[in-house]
Amino acid sequence: MKPLKIILFLILCSAGAYAQYSVRAGMGISFLDAPSLIDYININFAPANQQLASFTTAINFNGEFDYSINETYQAGVDFNYFLNSYNFSSINGIYKMDYNILMPTLVNYYVISGAGYSFKFGGGIGPRFVSVSEQLPGTPSATNYTSTGFGFLARADGNTLLSKDLFANIGVDFKYDINGKPANGGKYLYNSATSENVNFNMFSVVIRLGLTYIF
Repeated sequence: MKPLKIILFLILCSAGAYAQYSVRAGMGISFLDAPSLIDYININFAPANQQLASFTTAINFNGEFDYSINETYQAGVDFNYFLNSYNFSSINGIYKMDYNILMPTLVNYYVISGAGYSFKFGGGIGPRFVSVSEQLPGTPSATNYTSTGFGFLARADGNTLLSKDLFANIGVDFKYDINGKPANGGKYLYNSATSENVNFNMFSVVIRLGLTYIF
């Protein structure tokens, strides 16, 4: 997290004649492909009639703080909170997995703007923090696993004016996140069928809706 703080501090300290800030908040639907995780679930826990597809969906909540350095260049920090869960019943009991990923990302944009609208194209990179809770069939409690990694973001974003400084926001993200292999005290999620520790690396496409306020 320290590089994020340093770069954000330098951005804020470089404010000049064009100084303009914006904040955005919203939520989105992620269409994600996480091969190692999906194989682990399908092979070991999902019934034949509930097998997960290669692409599954999840919810994410997102916010962003940006600084416009000039009319066409904007930089900032994006915060994304991704969460997903799986729940299956069998004769052996109930299997549950809940996981979430905190995804702060340093972003840079090329901006096209006009009266009452703007379009932004860009992306960035940042760390990823994964937290997993898994409860196996026949066990009374869940086990927690964590990992850290990093990810890449490409984004197209649009804003249209609602009132003086408030804009409706819509965007599309393309993300590749190397989230690592969650572990608990050196014990990993393990797929015995493939003889591999499970990783949470994923490619995702996110469709977002929200609000942007410029000040």
